[in-house]
Amino acid sequence: MNPLLSAEQAVLGSVLLDPGQLAHLDWLAPDHFHRPVHQALFAALRKLRTEGHPAVATKEPVPLSWVTDAVDEASHHVRGLTAVYAHTLISACPRPEHAPVYGRMVLEGAIHRTVTEHAIRLHQAARADALQGEVEGALHHADVLAGVLGDLARRWGSEPHPVAPATPPSTAPAAPPVRADKVAKDEQFLLAVLVEQPKAMDEVVGWLRPGDFAVPAHGQLYRCLGALHHRGEPIDRITVLWEAQRRGLLANGTLTTEQLTAICDGVGPGSAEWLGEQVMRSSVARTAATSARAIHALAENETLAPGRLINHALHALGPLDEVRARWQTADGHPAPPPPPVPPAEGQPTTRVHAALARSTPRPTARPSEHPGPASTPSAARPPSRTHG
Repeated sequence: MNPLLSAEQAVLGSVLLDPGQLAHLDWLAPDHFHRPVHQALFAALRKLRTEGHPAVATKEPVPLSWVTDAVDEASHHVRGLTAVYAHTLISACPRPEHAPVYGRMVLEGAIHRTVTEHAIRLHQAARADALQGEVEGALHHADVLAGVLGDLARRWGSEPHPVAPATPPSTAPAAPPVRADKVAKDEQFLLAVLVEQPKAMDEVVGWLRPGDFAVPAHGQLYRCLGALHHRGEPIDRITVLWEAQRRGLLANGTLTTEQLTAICDGVGPGSAEWLGEQVMRSSVARTAATSARAIHALAENETLAPGRLINHALHALGPLDEVRARWQTADGHPAPPPPPVPPAEGQPTTRVHAALARSTPRPTARPSEHPGPASTPSAARPPSRTHG
């Protein structure tokens, strides 16, 4: 049995058995459930409670109308739901008073699923940008993903901050670079211009890095040019060849004299700044795709607690933030201001208490009771929680 499916069934079964459990699940939303039928049924139960269904206020055993009315309401939004399945949900609930814990499990699954969905969208946008030579789509979806991660962290009751995973996520092999031939030619042309026009290094050295080149050999050659420029030494085909030899690039096969000759010969006039911007565009899209793949791999790791998943995902966005800042410098646009942070609340909310609930003994509320914010020691945030 899938643990997430069992948790979703147990939440619904607990509320069907004890409508008062809804008071402990105000932080849980219908779209946190994976199955559409479960989403519709939980929304129906919340609606019946809001409308003052008699089963919510009665001190008597829960009437059958609570189940049948919930099924009828949910049936307006989803097909195939029957009273038989509702009773299956009831039998799937071990203990109704554990509803907050079951709900936390559902929330965990929703967090993993949400991060996965947004990572896929970021990857798709990055691939599309790479094909079109743009960056706006990838940067927009990166901002959306960062905002979603912050919101999920607050829902979970933790502070979002980047944390590197102990073991880097194992990602699937990257797809072949989009427009690889075009990108390689732009990089080669830029290097040729920089060799032919040494002063042009001043136009790009402030924001272009060796790692921005898609072809590793081109990045190493740019590193040689940067070293010569930094030391104030002349730049031409001979000094570049000498620097490449000193760095071992000829000995280890990273570069050959034929490659250097091909780059240095036959170049006409060109703008190093414009060509550098093309290289940066490719770098932004490529870095966004890499971050998206890493976050996708993290989200598919079911052993990661939500807090750790969120913080590791924020760390995976770090390289994109760094490349983005340099791209904005190259493009002449200042970085946008960070989004406003919601004001911190004085005390943890009931939603946070419930989201952090554990299977500790706690008083069981009768169906007619509507407890307010938890004040018992068992409802307080567990001091020993270290796994996110």
